[in-house]
Amino acid sequence: MTILFRAVLATASIALAACSPGQAGGKPAPAGTSPATEARHPVSGLPVVPLRIGTRTFRVEVARSDEEQQRGLMFRTEMGADEGMIFLREPADYAAFWMRNTVIPLDIIFIGKDRRILNIQHGVPYDETPLPSSGVALAVLELNGGRAEALGIKPGDRVEW
Repeated sequence: MTILFRAVLATASIALAACSPGQAGGKPAPAGTSPATEARHPVSGLPVVPLRIGTRTFRVEVARSDEEQQRGLMFRTEMGADEGMIFLREPADYAAFWMRNTVIPLDIIFIGKDRRILNIQHGVPYDETPLPSSGVALAVLELNGGRAEALGIKPGDRVEW
């Protein structure tokens, strides 16, 4: 009976692990994996990928479609310290973001085609003043307000995702 119980428990553990997002060990699924195995954010449902600036790694939601980018972090009341959202711009171009319906303060980090930070703007909740990039942006990263300064993140730093 004990051997049978252990076999059932082992099978159940394997089945539960197969239903979890990402890979074993809590790591996000690599780019190019099927949507069924890709890590997803529990609130937005967007894919989550690791993003690194220097030695610091963040888990960021990826907003690709126009609809995902328009919604962004609107109406969200919290975000983890090492979480964020990245907006991929295809093709790369000048960008400006505002904080319409955005509840939490944000650092808006514009990333150039060389994957280096162009500039960082500070978004104030609900402020609709456009906050522009200082050049052509390949992507825009949003982190909790004040996080970039607290971690020493600055223009020229390389961003990898």
